[in-house]
Amino acid sequence: MIRPVDTNLEYLETERLTLRRFTADDADLLIELDSDPAVMRFLSGGEATAPETVRERHLPSILAGYARWDGDLGLFAAYEKDGGAFAGWFCLRPEPDGPRDEAELGYRLRQASWGRGYATEGSRALLHKGFTELGMRMVWAETMTVNRGSRNVMEKLGMTLTGTLPTPADMARVEGSEHGGVRYEITRSAWERR
Repeated sequence: MIRPVDTNLEYLETERLTLRRFTADDADLLIELDSDPAVMRFLSGGEATAPETVRERHLPSILAGYARWDGDLGLFAAYEKDGGAFAGWFCLRPEPDGPRDEAELGYRLRQASWGRGYATEGSRALLHKGFTELGMRMVWAETMTVNRGSRNVMEKLGMTLTGTLPTPADMARVEGSEHGGVRYEITRSAWERR
């Protein structure tokens, strides 16, 4: 899906991507992304997120995050600069009740955007912004143990494996759930030493 990037909503640019804040009109982008079984493989076992869940819960929560964190943190739509295609989303956001200087790094990309280095490129830019502009002390990311692609991205970013996680009950049907998850972290001082 191609939609022009509104420069008033622009958050961050990389060499090949523009990240912008989502708007109330973006439900269809999220619904399309979350309806692809391959995209949802390690999240729901390939099951699509119900459109009403996206419209009534996910998108309002994303928009509320901008207000909560002054537009500095949250979930951001990613577009390819060359052609303007929606690539997916990236996030840099604290836990709802967590300290503002500790944020989760994450992404979800359309299949058409896989294998192009976008996950690393967008994540690297978010780490830079977080540590140089937003006062982050530590950034963390989590994924399933068997999600080698995401783990490779975390390792390319210089993040360190810090622990394992139990599989949440709602993910028990997901392929590889018996292996649980993993958490990676990077501190500002470790990032600066890279």
